[in-house]
Amino acid sequence: MEDTSRPEFWRLEYRVPTPEAVTAPALRKLLSADGWVSYLRPLDEKSTTLNLKKGRQGLSVRFTQAPGRTDQSVVTYSSDRIYGNVPFPEGASDIMFDGTRPYLGCIAPGALDATSDFFGREMAAIGWQKLTPETAARWTSSLDETVPNGLRAYYAHPDGEETGFYKQKPVMLTLTRRDDGRTNVEIRVAPFALPEVLEPDDDMAGLPRPKPTKSARSLGSASSTKREMSAAAMAELPAVLAFYHRELAVRGWQEDGSAPLAAGDEVAIKISSAEETGVLRLGRKYDFTMVSLTAQVKESALAARAKAKKEADARFLGDALGAAQQLIAADEARRKAQAASLSDAPLNALADSRTPVPLPETAEGVKFAGGDGQLEFSSTSSVKALSSFYRTALKSSGWKEQPSVINQPNMAVMEFSKSGKSISMTVMQMGPKVNVRANGSGLVTESAKPAASAEVEVQAKSAEPLKPDPESQLPVPTQRSSKSLAATKIPGGEAPLRRELEASIPAPLGDVLAFYRAELSKLGWQEKPDGATVSAERAQINFTSPQGPAVLKLGRAKGETIVNLAQKNPDAAVKADIMPKAGQAKLMMGNMGDKEASLTINKQTIKIAAGAGGPQSPKGPMLDLPPGKYQYALRVPGRPARTESLTVAAGDAWGLLVGPDGGVLPLQMY
Repeated sequence: MEDTSRPEFWRLEYRVPTPEAVTAPALRKLLSADGWVSYLRPLDEKSTTLNLKKGRQGLSVRFTQAPGRTDQSVVTYSSDRIYGNVPFPEGASDIMFDGTRPYLGCIAPGALDATSDFFGREMAAIGWQKLTPETAARWTSSLDETVPNGLRAYYAHPDGEETGFYKQKPVMLTLTRRDDGRTNVEIRVAPFALPEVLEPDDDMAGLPRPKPTKSARSLGSASSTKREMSAAAMAELPAVLAFYHRELAVRGWQEDGSAPLAAGDEVAIKISSAEETGVLRLGRKYDFTMVSLTAQVKESALAARAKAKKEADARFLGDALGAAQQLIAADEARRKAQAASLSDAPLNALADSRTPVPLPETAEGVKFAGGDGQLEFSSTSSVKALSSFYRTALKSSGWKEQPSVINQPNMAVMEFSKSGKSISMTVMQMGPKVNVRANGSGLVTESAKPAASAEVEVQAKSAEPLKPDPESQLPVPTQRSSKSLAATKIPGGEAPLRRELEASIPAPLGDVLAFYRAELSKLGWQEKPDGATVSAERAQINFTSPQGPAVLKLGRAKGETIVNLAQKNPDAAVKADIMPKAGQAKLMMGNMGDKEASLTINKQTIKIAAGAGGPQSPKGPMLDLPPGKYQYALRVPGRPARTESLTVAAGDAWGLLVGPDGGVLPLQMY
């Protein structure tokens, strides 16, 4: 039954009610009776595809089991174009043929003279013209026709639309007698028509490869301790050998004499460079020069690389420590400057508040969820002023405060109880303002109505189209209320490991998303369809940028669109030796304190020596983690244990730096 669902002029498929083991030999017999001759392709001897030739027509036949039916099989015919047609002797065996060059290797059943007569007659019938010294002068000054126990002839073929020949190189026919009375046959492109000087193709595993090749493969990379490259060069062995003499010398390799020959080798040369040793092997198979080139890093070079890596780690982690110290100092100075702008003045309660607890008169952006018992707002008053306000107000209403160990100038935690109900409050400085969050059963209301002063967000249309800031390293609109750009760099290098832009844009999320799609496209960034999520309140889109992977995240807060744009540089990460393993994240640990710390994460406890990650002891511990959210506990002698969480994604590299005060500073390095 023919499959007519995909009518194609070059292809035919049909199903038969017999299994493949029955169908294949039956079809071979039918095709042979119809004049089709089967053959194998050079270097593709193990293929299960049946290749056939009939005159100048080529055919490929593939057999498969019918889906879900072991008693049926599917036969697929595909046409093969033969660019260089040559005749097959009738009854020939062991046929190896490639119609693109062409190449023919087989055993003819007749004697040498009969086979020679056959090819003289049939080559001429196809249009091949036997070369003489005069007609071959455009390619060579001499025709070598001497063959021990055989004969040799050369042919050329003019171009022709009807015959299908185009820019056909001359071929060489070689016939040799066999002891069993039969004749070995080989037709291939004449050596004088092949290039004598080979040009280099793209390297494979950092090793030179000549051009042209029929096939090539490699193992390892240019930086691997062991690497290999093999290829089938479409050239004579002397030309390939001359190519490697030249290319290896240019790359600083020297030849150290002959190596033992392996099976199939005609040439084997030991080679070496300042850091590696290797072997070049060349041999002949069909009409190819087979190339095998291996290289192995010397033990002395491995030791030197390890030493260089250790020194690079020391420089990198030392610089990272210095950067972290500067970051901590700058953050502390910023907090102090921001705290100085906060007011310590005593506070009065806000009139007409509908929340279960009073609100201070400086409360802004109040959000109250009575059904969940949650309250949040910000204020320009200090942590001290707000803490005093609630301690006084709740105490006068009969609430009793429980003791708390957290009562700092920049953060206070208060716990209150009354008649079986509780309220937990956290007051924390967040930049130029203080954030207050409260929750508990004491805030639950029956009506669960929002506070009268609750903030209502309205996504107004942009007054004008968003315009890019020409001074920004990463795209950001000029219409913005805030912007920050951070980057981590390789010590002593210019290329950043990671760049991250954060901004607040007073415009609808849809307008901001359209802005970034347009601007990033101009920079050559390509949007990846997988994993993209877009809604009215948030969006996340992955990109491929010229420097590496990137992600754009958009959200809504306080009537504005919040932008987070992060871009990674894999080349810089590899150079810095912090590239995570595939599908995992890398965690690096350092300790700026003067006491050993221990960090427990993912059921593992890691000791972090004092000064680890610094100039005196640069090598800090590293840990590979699957992606996910992890709780970690830090213990430093003489200080209370700290428990925090860290979320890592596949491909991320994070640093956890223990500060002098026993705190932990998480830094995303990549």
